Amino acid sequence: MTRREFKGHVVLITGAAGGLGAALCRRYAGAGAKIAAMDLDAARLDALVATLRATGAEALALHGDITDPAACKSAVATTLAHFGTLDGLVNNAGISHRSLLADTGPDVIRRVMEVNYFGAANLTQAALAQIVAWQGFIVAISSVAGFSPLTGRTGYAASKHALHGFFDSLRSEVEGHGVGVTLVCPSFIRTGIGAAATDGSGAPVSSPRITTGVESSPEEIAERVFEAVAQGRKLLLPDATARKAWWLSRLAPGLYARIMKHRVGGEFAGLL
Repeated sequence: MTRREFKGHVVLITGAAGGLGAALCRRYAGAGAKIAAMDLDAARLDALVATLRATGAEALALHGDITDPAACKSAVATTLAHFGTLDGLVNNAGISHRSLLADTGPDVIRRVMEVNYFGAANLTQAALAQIVAWQGFIVAISSVAGFSPLTGRTGYAASKHALHGFFDSLRSEVEGHGVGVTLVCPSFIRTGIGAAATDGSGAPVSSPRITTGVESSPEEIAERVFEAVAQGRKLLLPDATARKAWWLSRLAPGLYARIMKHRVGGEFAGLL
């Protein structure tokens, strides 16, 4: 398989102002790609784009909400007007909650689904015709929770599981047109998403997050995503914890569930 190159190509990255999103922007820019960076946080996004431009990269700030289909269409149109093409899309934006279902309001689950699943679906659909025309690529940043259970994150796990059904099915529709579709399933990344999670009421979580392995840096994951897309990989398990979780959840799902609940369930001591 021919290695995919990125120099001169246009890549739209969502959640660009966050830790992994910013690292992805820097990595693709470093390979000569033109960056269309999208985020709700206008101040942080503008600062990121200014930094990219200071390194000589071509970068565009797209302030917008991926849960709004009209905003996604506008982002694609603005990218095309500015750069003339769109070759790649990295669906990175996401939010989380940390709460048992019994203590979680339906609006919290709906919001997580709107951002993590429908946001990715909205932007992918808006960009699809251009990406197919240019035989480009699509990435979805999922999670270990996209293929296995995770205590206290029912809505989050559901949103990530949905990404797998959506993008695995989409791949079957577009791979014949030369489009690559890559699902990425990291475990824990030092991005701040865990600290920024909400509780069951939608308020910020005050208790510390419990991790089940070594946290990767955003730069480490960005590099592995970059290489996986270049190689045309369909699934990336970018760290040792993710790889162990993948195999154990398939070969011994009951054992995996017990281990996961023992390690993560401590966040909900006395409630399980």
